[in-house]
Amino acid sequence: MIEIRHLLTLQAIAEEGTLARAAQRRHVSQSALSHQIRELEDRLGQELLTRSGRRLRFTPAGERLLRLGERVLPELRRAEADLRRMREGRGGRLHLAVECHSCFDWLMPAMEAYRPDWPDVELDVTLAFHFEPLPALARGDLDLVVTSDPCPLPGIAYEALFAFQGVLVMAPDHPLAGHRHIHPADLADQTLITYPVAPERLDVYRHFLIPAGVHPERRTTELTAMIVQLAAAGRGVAALPHWAVQDAEQRGVIVTRPLGPEGIWRTLHLALRTEQADQPYLQAFVDTARHVARDRLTGIRPA
Repeated sequence: MIEIRHLLTLQAIAEEGTLARAAQRRHVSQSALSHQIRELEDRLGQELLTRSGRRLRFTPAGERLLRLGERVLPELRRAEADLRRMREGRGGRLHLAVECHSCFDWLMPAMEAYRPDWPDVELDVTLAFHFEPLPALARGDLDLVVTSDPCPLPGIAYEALFAFQGVLVMAPDHPLAGHRHIHPADLADQTLITYPVAPERLDVYRHFLIPAGVHPERRTTELTAMIVQLAAAGRGVAALPHWAVQDAEQRGVIVTRPLGPEGIWRTLHLALRTEQADQPYLQAFVDTARHVARDRLTGIRPA
């Protein structure tokens, strides 16, 4: 079997040019290095080196192993460096899934604020609307999930980020704009504009409409800005976090009303595996997300 030490030895011979200098580089005696090469040749049943005068030459079999080393050894060194950074808490993988389209208003700035201090952390983000992210987190496919619907799962912990209010969004001249707050029955004859996900995964359905047995007509679009635009044009109404639409509300493009007399308040969480919860790079991201959300968003409150 070819071992890493064999590839290192062949690489040292190729770069140093002589067995003596290669042995010195590998911190072994020349006889020990020669024995290692003969042992490998015996295993493979082929010569790896020949002599031409005082010069060493690699046979085709030796050249093949050199090419293998050129691919394997740099990757091995990178892996060792990554593991060292992970051991020291400076590096690792941070793959996020997001269950909230409008969260990108603060999530992307949070990632940009995080990168300069943690350049060795591999960051990636994906929308979690076409798969179940929490089981994927438990399996180790993900490292963080942004969710407002924490479910008790073995090995999963939740870090609360902030509380936010969901509101009904509509055109200023919409009939419901005259209401102080919205009842579920008020939406029975409305067109509700939502993201293209199953209704039971949306807060307005889970915590407002479904318990009341109300099922309005529905149309969907991917983008928060498009939802706001459609609502402003009177093409329907929408339920969104208040902080996601306050700019449009201040410009008079839309108006908002609470869902129910007390409003619907939800808490946004970061879910992570308990085995990783004490990793410095993960906790640093949680802290950064909290601070960026607090600085950029209005209408939220501490969880």
